Amino acid sequence: MKQHYHPEPLPYTGDALSNHWIYKRYGVLGDGVVAFAGPCQVNLDSMVDLEDVRNEDDIYSTHMLHFIVEVFGVDLKEGVLLQRLFTSIVCDKLIQQLGPEWAGRLRRSGDDLFLDGSKKLSVSICTLSPTSILIHMGLNIESDGTPVETAGLRSELGIEDVEAFATACMRNLCDEWKDILRSTCKVRAVT
Repeated sequence: MKQHYHPEPLPYTGDALSNHWIYKRYGVLGDGVVAFAGPCQVNLDSMVDLEDVRNEDDIYSTHMLHFIVEVFGVDLKEGVLLQRLFTSIVCDKLIQQLGPEWAGRLRRSGDDLFLDGSKKLSVSICTLSPTSILIHMGLNIESDGTPVETAGLRSELGIEDVEAFATACMRNLCDEWKDILRSTCKVRAVT
């Protein structure tokens, strides 16, 4: 798995959840993860989470850190497992960076992260394309103007270097993915 950080602001509208978006935009062929910061606004007709569509839930933030992951040769269930693994990686990175006293304040529930019980720090979705699974995770950088109670990396957690944080999270995901693939090659079959 390869990683790339895009340093310029880029809005997320849901269009990045399409096969080969990472390759077309950044030249990263194969399994990959990219990150960028920018606003987030996903209209109902662009949403892939049918619960959000049914509930007419808005997905909006003035400033988010976005991750797009694309992995080939896995099914949707494996993709959701990878999504949850990545959510755990991000949570662990936050606690590692902020200190152990934050462990009681941050929690993962499924594919979402929360601060102090109910302040939503992230949005995330995993879907299937004709050739791959696609994951989007967005972490609020600022919490102003969101449709639900949120927390932000910078505004509530004090993380100023968003690029360094994103790069560390992507590196951990790439290392985990490499080790997962290695683990599938080192065992013998049993009968």
